[in-house]
Amino acid sequence: MALTNAGRDAIAKLLVGDAQTLFNAANAHIGAGNGTTAFAASQTDLQGASKTRKAMEATYPSRASNVITFRSLFGTSDANYAWEEWGVFNGASGGEMLNRKVESLGTKTSAQSWQITAQLTITAG
Repeated sequence: MALTNAGRDAIAKLLVGDAQTLFNAANAHIGAGNGTTAFAASQTDLQGASKTRKAMEATYPSRASNVITFRSLFGTSDANYAWEEWGVFNGASGGEMLNRKVESLGTKTSAQSWQITAQLTITAG
């Protein structure tokens, strides 16, 4: 999962204590959409015509060592369309998109609830 420019900049701001909306339990959301446009670091939102953001489940995001885990549940009335992209945000609308991944996850229907989990691993190299 690739970071967006906004995600990169948010991390840099946090490292030096600049003002930044956190990707914490109060703000973090996972968005799912039906866009198939290739990832570009300059993107600031999901690209599809249909897109839905859901807040974190209880206890998320979480951190274990260098791995940050985000998890949201999309209920039966949420995001009933083909899921072709997803991303992590620091707002229910607007805000900053930390990352975006283009991949076909299938078509969600109103008979289903889907949970999506995204992990960000910070590595040194």
